[in-house]
Amino acid sequence: MDINKYHRVSMNDQMGREEVNIWTTQEKRRWMVMLFIGTSALYASRTSVPLLIPAITKELNWSKKDSGTILSSFFWGYTLTQVMGGYVSDRVGGLRVIQAAAVGWSLFTFWMPHIITLFSDKGQAVNFIVLTRILHGALQGVHFPSVSSLTSRHLGELERASFFSVATSGSAVGTLLTGTVGSCVLDYFGWHAVFYAIGLFGIGWTLVLRHYALAATRRKATIISLPLKLQPSYGRDNVPVPWIRLFRKASFWSCVFGHACQNNCFFLLLSWLPSYFHDTFPTAKGWLVNMVPWLFSIPCTFLGKWLSERLIVRGCSVTTTRKVVETVGLGTQAAALLLIGHARSYQWALACMTLAVSASGFHNNAILVNPQDLAPAHAGSVFGLMNTVGAVPGFLGVYLAGFILDLTKSWSAVFRTTAAINALGCAVFLAFGSAEAIA
Repeated sequence: MDINKYHRVSMNDQMGREEVNIWTTQEKRRWMVMLFIGTSALYASRTSVPLLIPAITKELNWSKKDSGTILSSFFWGYTLTQVMGGYVSDRVGGLRVIQAAAVGWSLFTFWMPHIITLFSDKGQAVNFIVLTRILHGALQGVHFPSVSSLTSRHLGELERASFFSVATSGSAVGTLLTGTVGSCVLDYFGWHAVFYAIGLFGIGWTLVLRHYALAATRRKATIISLPLKLQPSYGRDNVPVPWIRLFRKASFWSCVFGHACQNNCFFLLLSWLPSYFHDTFPTAKGWLVNMVPWLFSIPCTFLGKWLSERLIVRGCSVTTTRKVVETVGLGTQAAALLLIGHARSYQWALACMTLAVSASGFHNNAILVNPQDLAPAHAGSVFGLMNTVGAVPGFLGVYLAGFILDLTKSWSAVFRTTAAINALGCAVFLAFGSAEAIA
């Protein structure tokens, strides 16, 4: 039997640990497509409530504060499971964690119409929806740390960034699907049908993932008779994550801080984009508003990938490459947010918002893959911690935006503050960021 067809194991004598099998070319393509579709389904589920909340708010008479609480509650749960998801993935395998969580968030999405209308009292209804959104967020919180762990275990160092950025670019596709197909379904069939359609999408992907997971298990069983030292395994080494060593490095904290600043911008746009256009340009077509920004985000992710590869080919270090690409992303977002505060026409506002959303694609090729540079053996755990801190703006920033809007009715103040936070995150990463391995 050709062992290399199934795996290639590298031993690290210094740490006494094993790294799991490297994917073949065919396996890389298959899992890239699967994870891309899965991330699309994940984000379609995540963005369903932001898309539909203007219609639900109008029907159920919610205030901006109620809407902000419901929108932000997703990130309370999302924050809680990041580190745990990465840690468990590093031990038992990211694929198992992704699959188990997908069952839950898909079903929550499908049942959301019943959850929203379960209570007639507005206070009770909002509280129950908040609880459900927290659980929904907790289940989705394990996805990206698990993908990061899976990537670091099955790909070589030079392939991880490209694979991860492409697989996670499904976030733009999922948001785009919600904005276009979801808007059409909303117009013709109502908001209930949107939840059902997206929920079924997630359930269908979960079933396909289950099929491929079983196939992968059978392939692994064919090499079980190999000597123990050659058998791939998660968690057999039990090497603890060197948190103290990581915490002492400025490069680690600059990565975490930069990600939190970018997430503050991304989650704000993700949650409030439909509401901004609904309030500012009420005659604008919903499907166009929810399609154009995310449509341009997809090629920008591949543009960031191309820029990263081009810089490395020309002799730039990985550290320099990460900094340049991240500066393009955060800087472009900050500029676009400042401009949108002065927008007086629908077309100009849409162009600025498209620029701000699209720039996230560069972040996917820089800070988002930095945990795999800093700690390739513990990428899931490190990514989980980074995303935990990064998710804090998800509930704080999104909630405060709703609170400020309820008080001041001003979008400009929100956008200016977000632009300043982006600039600060960019400056910190430029000063202290690195791609040199810490652990």
